[in-house]
Amino acid sequence: MDIMIFLIPAAVLMGAIGLAAFFWSLRSGQYEDLEGAAHRILIDED
Repeated sequence: MDIMIFLIPAAVLMGAIGLAAFFWSLRSGQYEDLEGAAHRILIDED
């Protein structure tokens, strides 16, 4: 039961880091052009 004192804060911290990374990616525009990469692979420029 003593290990729970360590595991619960570690899980909360990792969740907060993941949430912060998600919000950072939203602000930096990572999800702006979702279709562009899918269409770019189909274009043959040879």
